[in-house]
Amino acid sequence: MHVGKALTLAAGLFLACSAAFSQIQINGAGATFPYPLISKWSSEYHRVHSDVQVNYQSIGSGGGIRQLIQKTVDFGASDAPMNQEQMSSAGGTVIHVPWAMGAVVVTYNLPGVTKALRFDGQALADIYLGKITKWNDPRLAALNPGAPLPNSPVIVVHRSDGSGTTYIFADYLSKVSEEWKAKAGVSTSLNWPVGIGGKGNEGVTGQVKQTRFSIGYVELAYAIQSSLPVAEIRNAAGTSVKPSIESVTGAAAGAAASMPKDLRVSITNAPGKNSYPISSFTYALIFENPGDAKRGEAAAHFIHWAITEGQQFCKGLDYAPIPKQVQKLALERLKLVKVTSGRP
Repeated sequence: MHVGKALTLAAGLFLACSAAFSQIQINGAGATFPYPLISKWSSEYHRVHSDVQVNYQSIGSGGGIRQLIQKTVDFGASDAPMNQEQMSSAGGTVIHVPWAMGAVVVTYNLPGVTKALRFDGQALADIYLGKITKWNDPRLAALNPGAPLPNSPVIVVHRSDGSGTTYIFADYLSKVSEEWKAKAGVSTSLNWPVGIGGKGNEGVTGQVKQTRFSIGYVELAYAIQSSLPVAEIRNAAGTSVKPSIESVTGAAAGAAASMPKDLRVSITNAPGKNSYPISSFTYALIFENPGDAKRGEAAAHFIHWAITEGQQFCKGLDYAPIPKQVQKLALERLKLVKVTSGRP
């Protein structure tokens, strides 16, 4: 069946099924990375399906995974795919559904610097390892010829909570720096060698905005909303690339052909001249067998809507829609969720 006809049929089935829900609230929690988008999805979904209220708590990917495992929410959201230990302790099979893509950006507060700074992966790793301590370090100066870099200490800001944004950033650094991989590694929570912490993307954004000579990593939408500058990052092809919908889409170009069956995948440091190297899918997490059948079914329908009709809201909030082939795989994956009145 043609994909367009299949989605139309699924949408018709969804409308028929949604009548079964009567003023139901579904609860989700997790990543701050996609929070602006999930907030928009929740309001738009309720506008067209007034019988379902979506309540989402932006508490970080680590918190979302914990609450899902503890079965205190109907769905989780994470930028970091659950690891095998988390999957094993979940008490049931968790389905990963990619529902948007975004960029983790490097932002900074550097008075007098008006042109976007450029970094490569090694320089970023050394900043976060505490090896580059001054803004006028020769390596930063070489990457930014002519920029008025001050002889001031680099104040490093990082996440203080379990974070998918941290996972994406650390995943990238581990691919470009053997020292980072050995000393810090990849996780949603790290033992940071240097720096001050901020809770959530909101907290890191706030710390950078109020702290002169600071540097931090946040999701693109947060930097834009706070009028903070974003750096260009040198990618695997050697090109300095600005984070954008187009460069994130470029990073995902080859993902569909090589995605594993469970759809847990990394697209950091992807090949391609125009690929932004700190890009990622962000996932909805839902049990294959929901504990509460009615709310689980409603959550599955909300996720279905997000990866179909909801994709139209991605670009306006500086997220990249998932590619059509990935959407097809996500819809197939979502069919594994056990529902009572038909497939989501």
